[in-house]
Amino acid sequence: MPESRRVRITSSAARAARARPRAVELHEQSDVGDVYLAGLMRAQLRLSLTVLAVGAIVLGGLPLAFSLVPAISTTRIAGIGLPWWLLGVLVYPAAYLAARFYVRASTRIEQQFAEAVAEDSA
Repeated sequence: MPESRRVRITSSAARAARARPRAVELHEQSDVGDVYLAGLMRAQLRLSLTVLAVGAIVLGGLPLAFSLVPAISTTRIAGIGLPWWLLGVLVYPAAYLAARFYVRASTRIEQQFAEAVAEDSA
């Protein structure tokens, strides 16, 4: 009788055949791919709502600050009232910085998603 070698099986072929890369799941629009996309959209929505809430609180809080601290309303810089400086001038750089933060954070989320999807594909 010929000598047989023992072979250790660590995973079944059926299980290996079922394991598909995440990119394939996304491309075929399977249920698993939908879960990945839902996670991405949830992260993007959370970021959007956070930036929107901070902007609304800051911008909406200015009139409250004007009414609670009357010195703000009476302060003048170069002959123009401080509320006009805040609302007419300083809001735009703040909006630019918020938009820049949003774009960078959004790009970072998308890169993390792409890296997670590419892990199985590589």
